[in-house]
Amino acid sequence: MTLLSSDATIMQIRKLTQTMIMTLTTVLIMMATLLLGQQCWPMLTWQRRLVSSSSRTHAAAACACAYSNFTAKRIYPNLLADQIGQPDLTSLIQHFLRNQCYSDSDSESSSSASSDLPEFYEKITLYTSAVATFYAPSDISGIGGMRYERIRAVDTWRNGPGRYDCVFVSTQVDSDSDASAKGMDGFDIARVRLFFSFKHDGVVYPCALVHWFKRLGDSPDENTGMWVVEPEVHEDGTRFASVIHLDSMFRAAHLMPVYGNSFVPTYLSYTHTLDAFRAYYVNKYIDHQAFEIAF
Repeated sequence: MTLLSSDATIMQIRKLTQTMIMTLTTVLIMMATLLLGQQCWPMLTWQRRLVSSSSRTHAAAACACAYSNFTAKRIYPNLLADQIGQPDLTSLIQHFLRNQCYSDSDSESSSSASSDLPEFYEKITLYTSAVATFYAPSDISGIGGMRYERIRAVDTWRNGPGRYDCVFVSTQVDSDSDASAKGMDGFDIARVRLFFSFKHDGVVYPCALVHWFKRLGDSPDENTGMWVVEPEVHEDGTRFASVIHLDSMFRAAHLMPVYGNSFVPTYLSYTHTLDAFRAYYVNKYIDHQAFEIAF
């Protein structure tokens, strides 16, 4: 009887210990979520492989997308358009769908038929960030060549103003030319305004609404060795925007202002940097991979 009672006590102690460990783990996860804030919000994730520095080219490898639906928000685009200051959001999605549905051989006819847009009445699912995970063996300072970075597009960051990161976008259309493109010849710079996905005709499209930058000149700046870009705008001064597939986003980009001869106002906040200057340097010195591709 004493032996049985002792065994039962040991079993109870083990169960109690397991319960305490599970409870402590849950508490730690909740604390980490509160401390990290929006870093634990829903995100799109994809994988990317970078080539070695010897080839000096970029490879737009196929992306594997996965979704986290934790507190993800679903809304109709026309209801969201005014909130984000993009009244033509639905139209941009329709243009994106038309480009996705047409083959390369029909690209010219699709671009000319401006009135032939697919109907779109579905809700879109919003995300606050995307995480790019890729293998870059040329990064000698990395751990086994693996690297990841989070790209954010949120209206408030750490209880402050919004944060909308910039990205390198692969804009090569022809696969043959894509293989020979080098450096910035194969990329454009854009600023992400919204991450979202939607389902149309049974196909799920992971997308991003971006505002474009255009390059100034055909070569990098002579003094800094960095490319210079400026916001691309319409005739009325509004930003040129479009919806792109997540696969076309290569990685995050870092822009630095091109300062003029006058003093920077003391009231200018760093959160408004990407809206306050006329031109920006594409910083290729921010890390090892940026130096390889932004030449």
